Amino acid sequence: MWTEKITFAFKVLFLLSWIAKVHAQTCEGHCGQKREICSCHATCVSLRNCCADYRQFCLEISPYSGTMFGGTDFTVLHVTFNHSSRLICRFSGEIETDGYIDGDGRGHCISPLLYETGWIPFDISSDGVTYNRHGSWLSVHSGKLDPGFKVTLENATQWQYYGTPGIGGTLRMTWNTSLIRADKVKVELWGYRELGEPYSDNWLPEWEYLYTLESDLPNNGEFSFVPKPSKKPFSEWELGSVRVSHSSNSDGKWNVQAAWSEDHALAWHLEESFRQDSNAWALDKCLKWDELERNLPNFLNETIDCPCTLAQARADTGRFHTDYGCDIEKGSVCTYHPGSVHCVRAIQASPKYAAGQQCCYDSTGAQVLTSDSIGGSTPDRGHDWGSPPYKKPPRVPGVSHWLYDVLSFYYCCLWSDNCHYYFTHRPSSDCRTYQAPKAGIAFGDPHFITFDGTSYTFNGKGEYYLVLAPDKGLTVQGRTEPVKLENGSLGKATRLSALAMKENASDVIEVRLTDHEDHLEVLRNEEALSFSQQSWLDLKGVFVFSSVPQNVTVMFPTGAGVEVRARGGAMAATVLLPREFHNQTLGLLGQMNDDPTDDLVSSDGVVVPSDQSPELLFKFGAGWAITNETSLFTYDTEHLLNTYYFAPKHDPGFVPAFSVHEDPNDPLYAQMSKICFGPGSWFCKYDTLSSQSLVMGNATHVSFQSHMSIVTDLEPVVSCGWLAPPKNGQKEGTTYLEGAKVTFSCNKGYVLSGSSERTCQMDGQWSGETTHCVSDNVLGIVLGSVFASMALITMIATIAIHNRKRKRQHRSNSKVIFEQS
Repeated sequence: MWTEKITFAFKVLFLLSWIAKVHAQTCEGHCGQKREICSCHATCVSLRNCCADYRQFCLEISPYSGTMFGGTDFTVLHVTFNHSSRLICRFSGEIETDGYIDGDGRGHCISPLLYETGWIPFDISSDGVTYNRHGSWLSVHSGKLDPGFKVTLENATQWQYYGTPGIGGTLRMTWNTSLIRADKVKVELWGYRELGEPYSDNWLPEWEYLYTLESDLPNNGEFSFVPKPSKKPFSEWELGSVRVSHSSNSDGKWNVQAAWSEDHALAWHLEESFRQDSNAWALDKCLKWDELERNLPNFLNETIDCPCTLAQARADTGRFHTDYGCDIEKGSVCTYHPGSVHCVRAIQASPKYAAGQQCCYDSTGAQVLTSDSIGGSTPDRGHDWGSPPYKKPPRVPGVSHWLYDVLSFYYCCLWSDNCHYYFTHRPSSDCRTYQAPKAGIAFGDPHFITFDGTSYTFNGKGEYYLVLAPDKGLTVQGRTEPVKLENGSLGKATRLSALAMKENASDVIEVRLTDHEDHLEVLRNEEALSFSQQSWLDLKGVFVFSSVPQNVTVMFPTGAGVEVRARGGAMAATVLLPREFHNQTLGLLGQMNDDPTDDLVSSDGVVVPSDQSPELLFKFGAGWAITNETSLFTYDTEHLLNTYYFAPKHDPGFVPAFSVHEDPNDPLYAQMSKICFGPGSWFCKYDTLSSQSLVMGNATHVSFQSHMSIVTDLEPVVSCGWLAPPKNGQKEGTTYLEGAKVTFSCNKGYVLSGSSERTCQMDGQWSGETTHCVSDNVLGIVLGSVFASMALITMIATIAIHNRKRKRQHRSNSKVIFEQS
């Protein structure tokens, strides 16, 4: 009896002690960490082991993103503040903004003006001294921000051409009134410039308040005005943005709640001389820019070459992404590239000068070159999307590009007709040295097609290396789980359910299936990301794009790209690798070296022939299981912990069906035969029968066809390079790929010399000879000279022959006389 009471007392004391420890372990100063008793890591929510004050110190905010220009009001969720508290929000450990507490005790911060995009850490102090609450804010490129969150310049063409011949009148802007918590607002103009010696440590960016357009304006969401030309020094600012904020703020006050327009050329505010003769003013600016460019380093040699065709450009998703200013999916509104239907930008900036590359294509899929059209592809001294570590020229997102590549286009091409200056420094890159990436895929139940084209099936259950490239720092891992049949039981096949990846010191990105049909969840360093506000995320060492829940694209600095698609209850993962990965890869997607005979290399270095039995291929795949120490995956549920973390990485107890029997009497057989046909039909049939699902079988068929289409699009294309028209002549044809023909003609008064038609040959050389146009007069003189020379030569020859005949006759006569004598 006494023993039981003592035991019970010890249990109570232990429980009280444990509870005391839990409450004693705080998340203050420990966000992102897993503590001894509880957790301050994001996974604690689903694992239900968060420390009691997790939400008090590890903050969740709404909205979580806004323009890099600042001024967005965001609310701190799950925390109640004392109304007497003084709230200060500190971003990146240095930029402070004044927060406030609303009537419900909720804290609010105002995002600051930043010179970078991506996730920005912030801390909050409620006493002005201790910054003990932590969160992250997503700073967004102004061009990628949803229009509902910025000031809209109505009739953008009028704003950008204001003051040029025929363009004037009243300008109008609109905004969402909820963006500024005020009855009355003021409208200000802010300017941007970059000062100091280019490419030196003192080259710095600068935003500055210029002047107020209107104060005490009712916050009704619109403002119209007739702009007046400005005077120096204001007129020297040629790039800027309009800001709308609370009228009670002092003019030019930094980091207040506000809405901003996109950055734009300030044609409407320029000096009077621009309005008097915009062409002469712009030409002068163009010539000064031309002189500046001649003294700046040449960045063209380090920019990536453009893909040869539109199909290649859209398939090479690891290195190129749609240019939002010319998107075929959005009607091909290509303001700066007339004649083009789609443009892409190189995702990564060049290594030394942080330059960008843009590639544009016409309706035939051919690249448009500036040598042929004003709408051609152009490289950029400043990458439009900026470049890590941002903050300094020419890496500041958006505005650096505007200063060095867009304003100059206005000077030379749009406000004056002097494009030849611009294209001298921004010539299109052709595709003669472009090398397409190679694609490998894991799809269906699951099947694998390696980078060199070998296909096989591996139906293991566990976590495995899809790609391992140690010298490049790239790791891509896949998790598989048994397929669920319609009756709820588990089939003897598996499906890809999650993918985890990183490159060198990048964030770890994980993409996994959710309970919602064909929806994908994306995690960064084990914490779920939201794409509800932004489809493009700038992360540490990686970019992620997801415009719909079924598709995710991950892009790394080496040019490696991973496309993940949720389809038919399974995942399909395509990995694209540039040629720099040649002989660098191992794993389930094979050794990439253009030799399919040695694709399957076991984890101990033995080449496994791809025509081996399914059982031996199964053993090969099992050897590529990862370990807990090398795992990149998140284990944030009891199921994942028990099934994958505390269990073998390759489940030896799971044996798949290595083959399936096609039975014409099977109810699925007839419909299966209709959808499973042509190349890859075996994959489709296997998945239909193993999963007893036409949906999964059809998804496998679609994934296979999609992959083969990508492989076709990425086939090498021969380019012979640009051909110039002859001087005093023309050419027809602006395609320079194998089989293309270019014809030449001459202006009136000129005659064609050389080839009138040249064909791009399979060796990358043009047929025929260089074409020239020669003047009729010159030709007449040349021909006359030729005929005269020929006549003179004929006369000389005739005289010589005549003289030789006379000499022979004389010798003959002399001989006769001699003989007679």
